[in-house]
Amino acid sequence: MIQILLPNVAQSHDQPVRGMEIAAQRGGMIADEALALKVDGVLRDLNSLIDDDTHAEIVTRDHPEALELLRHDAAHVMAEAVKELFPETQVTIGPAIENGFYYDFARDQSFTPEDLAAIEARMRQIVARDEPIQREIWQRDDAVRYFEAKGEHYKAEIIADIPDSEVLSVYRQGEFRDLCRGPHLPSTGKLGTAFKLLNVAGAYWRGDHRNPMLQRIYGTAWRNQAELDAYLHQLEEAEKRDHRKLGREMDLFHFQEEAPGAVFWHPKGWTLFQTLIDDMRQRQSRAGYLEINTPDILDRSLWERSGHWEKFGENMFTTEAKEERVFALKPMNCPGGVQIYKQGIKSYRDLPLRIAEFGKVHRFEPSGALHGLMRVRAFTQDDAHIFCTEEQITEECRIVCQLILSIYYDFGFEDVRVKFSDRPPKRIGSDAIWDRSEAALTAAIEATGLSYTTNPGEGAFYGPKLEFVLRDAIGRDWQCGTLQVDLTLPERLGAFYVGSDGEKHPPVMLHRALFGSLERFTGILLEHYAGKLPLWLAPVQAVVATITSDGDSYANEVAALLTSHGLRVETDLRNEKIGYKIREHSLTKVPALLVVGKREAKEHTVSLRRLGRDGSETLTLREAVIRLETEALRSTNPPVRFMQNDCVADELFCSVGLGVPAANACQPDR
Repeated sequence: MIQILLPNVAQSHDQPVRGMEIAAQRGGMIADEALALKVDGVLRDLNSLIDDDTHAEIVTRDHPEALELLRHDAAHVMAEAVKELFPETQVTIGPAIENGFYYDFARDQSFTPEDLAAIEARMRQIVARDEPIQREIWQRDDAVRYFEAKGEHYKAEIIADIPDSEVLSVYRQGEFRDLCRGPHLPSTGKLGTAFKLLNVAGAYWRGDHRNPMLQRIYGTAWRNQAELDAYLHQLEEAEKRDHRKLGREMDLFHFQEEAPGAVFWHPKGWTLFQTLIDDMRQRQSRAGYLEINTPDILDRSLWERSGHWEKFGENMFTTEAKEERVFALKPMNCPGGVQIYKQGIKSYRDLPLRIAEFGKVHRFEPSGALHGLMRVRAFTQDDAHIFCTEEQITEECRIVCQLILSIYYDFGFEDVRVKFSDRPPKRIGSDAIWDRSEAALTAAIEATGLSYTTNPGEGAFYGPKLEFVLRDAIGRDWQCGTLQVDLTLPERLGAFYVGSDGEKHPPVMLHRALFGSLERFTGILLEHYAGKLPLWLAPVQAVVATITSDGDSYANEVAALLTSHGLRVETDLRNEKIGYKIREHSLTKVPALLVVGKREAKEHTVSLRRLGRDGSETLTLREAVIRLETEALRSTNPPVRFMQNDCVADELFCSVGLGVPAANACQPDR
């Protein structure tokens, strides 16, 4: 008797049973909607034979793992459609990916938008045909002969690389056969029609630029039409918010071929970048961090001792100087931070020691992976390294988590998720050290009371980490901040402190980044706000624009006053219609536009227009300055000017040569 333990129910069978029979016995909607079977935690085809006692789960469309299954099958249905329409095309590899799927094809002619429409239409026909999908076990030689005879040389090459010990499976749907481990849906009809092909891109065979270039067709697939529509709307919004487009419109930065993956910051973009750094610098200073700076180029020997050369060397930029020593541009800041720590003997009384650095790092990224500010080869990390004892780990991690979350909330990100990433396959340090590191970080995250999910095998090569994932205004997730516990690197690099017992001990090193890459975080901010940055963050906070030249002198006085109150201001005195000026400054996403003319100059008023709002309001100059200055100050730096004594404001007005209307003049205290 075979016992099948399903959630909330058990089944008994007197002989081996297939997944579809298990689903059929449940009956009702579960039987109709079954897509696959999860057996002892592993997804399997519904046609799989169960011949032993097991825990099982029937996977339907609303199951957490259903989407990946649907997307995998969508890739195979797309490959079948391509082969039917363009028989000369070779199919290579087609996996499910986040939000969709792709398949790489070898074809002499380029796929056109019209081709994509035809392929998608044929996919819908294949779904309507409801072709059974069946798994077949083939002998290696038979498979090679079959695919070679079909002209599928890439498939034959893949088969040659599969270990002899591995079962070779081929899936058949209609007349189409594809090499695949599976699992798959029971038939093409189960895929449904909530999919869409998106675009074509180039991709090297097996990701190697020395290999032939293939054509990669991307698509997306979802459980139902509502989910598909929501995702397509998100893509439309993402296109409108593309930070590269906004960077051009707002005159922030550019890229060029002479420096691939490196940013050319324009004055406004650099102002934005430095505003981020200044804000972080203030927050870190109040939290007890000491700021340092370490060299960009370090000798290879240091990277060998740290373990980076072995684990990360292929991603490092290296050079040989005249004395024939090999140097590397730093891909990480941590070894340099340890060198600062090692200057002078440290006692347990000196710990925790919090050292922060805005360090420029360089990592090789394939040219095809570069993407604006989001994926670059040279970027600035807001790194910090906290040296502490093992007893201090929990409290220090708790403090870091609070700091990270408070900063994200200040930037408008209220939906933040935490992931716990444990030991990766490629790592340094013994299992015993990893056990201690993971236990310490687990205790720390649980002490914060924050909910978290696990991300198995995704820790740093020297220690486990917490990843902080932001959800932006249109529902996309961005992994930004990290916190890592490292019991290995300080000892490898000879760092120690003198404990209360008078003996030397290696400190714990907590690696911490809040934004992660400042370049990437800038891109995320631009897309989150669609370029309409909060006033405090905008590189140009206000523009004073004239209606006619009669207002030029007053416009300069208004701009000078705003500047004296710490605002970043420009004037627009051009001989253009005011409507034209308003449209132009709206395109460059200036938050505040102060329109002045002859009447405003006489009355000491301004017409204040705010980005994204209809109309304008007339304010006294004093009211406008108070409002903008108050808004421009961070909540973490509460405004004091104007708030405690209005007379301070009036003195500042007078100091730049502007008279104050009698109604607003300073009155003696009563």
